[in-house]
Amino acid sequence: MQFGKVLLLSTVLLSACTASQLNNPYSEDEGTQSVLYQSFNERPKHLDPAVSYTSNEYAFIGQIYEPPFQYHYLKRPYQLVPLTASQMPDIRYLNQKGAALEKNAKDSDIAFTDYVITIQQGIRYQPHPALAKDANNRYQYHNLTATQIESLNTLNDFEHTGSRELIADDYAYQIKRLAHPKIQSPIAEIMKNYIIGFDDFSKQVSDKPKAAIKDIAMSGVEVISPYQYRVRIKGKYPQFIFWLAMPFFSPMPWEADVFYNQPGLAEKNISLDWFPIGTGAYLLSENNPNRRMVLLKNPLYHPETYPTEGEPDDQQKGLLVDAGKPLPFIDKVVFMLEKETIPYWTKFLQGYFDASGIASDSFDQAIQFTGNGGVALTPSMLEKGIKLQTTVETSIAYMGFNMLDATVGGNSEQARKLRLAISIAVDYDEYISIFMNGRGLPAQGFLPPGIYGYDDNNQSHNPYLYDWVDGKLQHKSIDIAKQLMVEAGYPNGIDPKTKEPLILYFDTGLPSIDDRPRSAWYRKQLEKLGIMLIIRATDYNRFQEKIRTGNAQIFTWGWNADYPDPENFFFLLYGGNGKVKYGGENAVNYQNPTFDRLFETMRNMDNSEQRYQIIQHMQDIIRHDAPMAFGFYPKRFSLFHSWYKNLKANSMANNELKYLRIDSATRTQKRQEWNKPIAWPLALGAVLFVLLLIPAINAYRRHIKEPLP
Repeated sequence: MQFGKVLLLSTVLLSACTASQLNNPYSEDEGTQSVLYQSFNERPKHLDPAVSYTSNEYAFIGQIYEPPFQYHYLKRPYQLVPLTASQMPDIRYLNQKGAALEKNAKDSDIAFTDYVITIQQGIRYQPHPALAKDANNRYQYHNLTATQIESLNTLNDFEHTGSRELIADDYAYQIKRLAHPKIQSPIAEIMKNYIIGFDDFSKQVSDKPKAAIKDIAMSGVEVISPYQYRVRIKGKYPQFIFWLAMPFFSPMPWEADVFYNQPGLAEKNISLDWFPIGTGAYLLSENNPNRRMVLLKNPLYHPETYPTEGEPDDQQKGLLVDAGKPLPFIDKVVFMLEKETIPYWTKFLQGYFDASGIASDSFDQAIQFTGNGGVALTPSMLEKGIKLQTTVETSIAYMGFNMLDATVGGNSEQARKLRLAISIAVDYDEYISIFMNGRGLPAQGFLPPGIYGYDDNNQSHNPYLYDWVDGKLQHKSIDIAKQLMVEAGYPNGIDPKTKEPLILYFDTGLPSIDDRPRSAWYRKQLEKLGIMLIIRATDYNRFQEKIRTGNAQIFTWGWNADYPDPENFFFLLYGGNGKVKYGGENAVNYQNPTFDRLFETMRNMDNSEQRYQIIQHMQDIIRHDAPMAFGFYPKRFSLFHSWYKNLKANSMANNELKYLRIDSATRTQKRQEWNKPIAWPLALGAVLFVLLLIPAINAYRRHIKEPLP
């Protein structure tokens, strides 16, 4: 009898093992929902669009907030299109007296530019307690008592939510928030140079609560009607329209500040930095930064459809299958906290994450190099139907020289040749191969691909670092670098003042163990010239302080494009933006009068052949002066499963989730196929258990049959 029960139990256990995926990391059933699974490895600090300025935060707020304009998802070069706006802005030029000028007016005659923006009617905010009203049309949660606040822990503890229509005043209010000193927007210093009255408004409201600014006027921002507003800027600044596609210029209802500013809520993490309120395709339903964050489809999202046109090959790639269909396609996006790359990679291969980057320790498992220097997926990846997408990022990583430094800085020929010698010695082709697994493109100038002015002519290159040999770029010989060292006054790397090897200092803000091989590599590169490189590794805050005060000598830095215009890169080398003298973003403190003059001309020009030629001249100047070794443009390698649709790399867009689609049925099938329990160890264990149990059962039977003494 007992033996039969044991066999029955074993059969039940084995059946259970084959019926489900025991390694599934998600507890809830997806049901009929379309769910996308992604990861994050760091808690977003700010979800307030006036403050947020990092990529890990934009991954969330880009889906929640909507500036008036957005980048077309498929078209390249990058093109702005309306989002909440009903059309592209009406741009008007005015003279010093405020009189209208013709569209082709001279730049010198343009004193002001007006951007008149008309927004769509009927767009509504996501449901939120800040907008909830009672039967008497009064806000339910704008005057919470201490007792009420005591019972709250998250935004979900509020019983009621509300919504209202988006109006032009919400965009004007957000611009005022950018100017409020208490908000500390990272672009306030930039905008005060452009938006009329921005600086005066900032000083006027410095001691006022956030919500109180609603009824205080900013001279450069005017609400014309419920669905139209005007922003007036100084002079002509064509790049301003790109700012209008960034989350900074998303609308904000004044009710949000009134609601969140109530005493006691911030202490419970009930704030705009934790629970945003927007009009976008998704709303944040769960913010648990120690485990997961969840976005849900906005039930009140305004009508928007998938693009009907793109690049010539988008149709062939299947990127126009959903043309004209309502957005978004995905109902729920789950971001799981994953700090380690190996567990993340394992879950991706099991089908529990829909896409993945490639860490260095997984690179050989995923990628193989072809005979012509290209890359392809390994057979194991192809067998799973995994696809590879590569794109060169609109960013640059470089090694900078502090131009204020007495040794490597300055405009003398001696210092310039020293910088050029170092730039040749630091072989970024080798760096890309060793540390990036080939995921980078050696930079021939300061502008990456995708930015207007980037010269993709096959013969275009940095003639101070590369030569064309047999139709290929070849890095200059170290012998040329050594000759430059002689001309710079450092033969064999010997400092004539000390008669010892020249000592230079390399500052880094990444003191971790993982960064040591890179630092050692830089030291080895300069050893080829006889230079002794001293590594000064500090924490990132201390490193930034060194850059701000000009106490760094050689360092590595980088820049990601905010918008696809050369002004967004060249301003990093404009003398008026010197880090030490002006507190700007020119970290190398480079200043060349000719470059500065060309920059001032180029930055406000519309794209044209004349502007293009000026850009090439600016590239030539900085190649000659060598205030930095240009480094490389990073390449992004992305893997995604066959059920992940409509994925196209877009370095400018932050709101791409609404375009993506998941084939849930295929994913479920593949998960079951890839995660079948291995039953034989359990079966073997059950048999052994039974065999061990039989003697005990027999002994027990004999015992109960024995007569009592």
